[in-house]
Amino acid sequence: MSVQTAPLRSRAPALPSAAPQRAAAEQQTRAAAPRSAGRLPVIPAGLALLAGLAVLSLFVGSGDLPAAQTAETLRAWIAGELPPESRGTAELLVLERRLPRTALALAAGAALGAAGVVMQALARNPLADPGLLGVNAGAYTAVVFGSAVMGPSVGTGHVWLAVLGALITATAVYVIGTSGTMGANPAKLVLTGVAIGAVLSGVSFAVTLAMPEVFDRVRFWSAGSLQGRGSDDVTALLPFLAVGLLIALFLPRALNALALGDDAASALGARPGLTRLAGLISVTLLCGAATAAAGPLSFIGLMVPHALRMLVGPDHRWLLPLSLLAAPALLLVADILARVAAPSELPAGVVTAFLGAPMLIWLTRRRAVREL
Repeated sequence: MSVQTAPLRSRAPALPSAAPQRAAAEQQTRAAAPRSAGRLPVIPAGLALLAGLAVLSLFVGSGDLPAAQTAETLRAWIAGELPPESRGTAELLVLERRLPRTALALAAGAALGAAGVVMQALARNPLADPGLLGVNAGAYTAVVFGSAVMGPSVGTGHVWLAVLGALITATAVYVIGTSGTMGANPAKLVLTGVAIGAVLSGVSFAVTLAMPEVFDRVRFWSAGSLQGRGSDDVTALLPFLAVGLLIALFLPRALNALALGDDAASALGARPGLTRLAGLISVTLLCGAATAAAGPLSFIGLMVPHALRMLVGPDHRWLLPLSLLAAPALLLVADILARVAAPSELPAGVVTAFLGAPMLIWLTRRRAVREL
């Protein structure tokens, strides 16, 4: 009796479930990364444009100062020849009005640009705005209540009040948005932020309607104006800006991974939960501080990262640093136009809305952007 034996079949060890996913994620990341050599000239061009606009901002404004007198004032100030007690009207106008205003535009623009990049990455939506987390509404409500309680004595303390309101609101959004059986996801965080922001906006509007003196104190700030800001406002903004930017600068690789989905991000070694928490803290500090110092400036955090994707692609290692150049440049352009485009000066937030709305409509109609 012959015994037939079945042929032996070699069995390869099963691959871990994360390995194919990791390989696919790495392939998508390499495909999404832009070629660095073709983008390098963009950085010096952006720096030159930003420097030129900053200089122009020092020469434009109320007072009708001749350009030669403005240049001489700046030269003497840089050389240390203008002590505060010997400054005349021209020196006070250039050094205590235009210079802090330009510095505030640079700082607030950089904050809003970085916050927009991080927010769009967290929401996985190129049309997301930092205000979706309710940060702007929280900052505005805190300033309204502070003005109602403290009156005109609030002074530069409104910056701290606004940042505190933004932090409290963002904390509430994160706690509510990450609770429940579904855990944290972008849609849940955004919906929670929109809901809380709507409630806070209603409360603050009710206070300003009931107390007209409060509305008079916050109306210019609520329109997004850089007018009348001094060096104290810039100084109060800088600590929050520094911490928020420091956090944001550590996030580009994690944001690239997060754009592929939570599972793919985990396969690449990223931690989606920690990335969202760090991103939320960064957006809160950046957007809250910028809103506190300059008021709610619309479209900058939304439009700048969206437009830059046409230039450098979706890689956050390029989007974030370029937004730090493009957003301040846009805010400087808006502020310069606000000074010269009308018989009386307009709030910069009004100009950004006029510039941003048609440009954003044009961008969203382009096929290249729709496919991002």
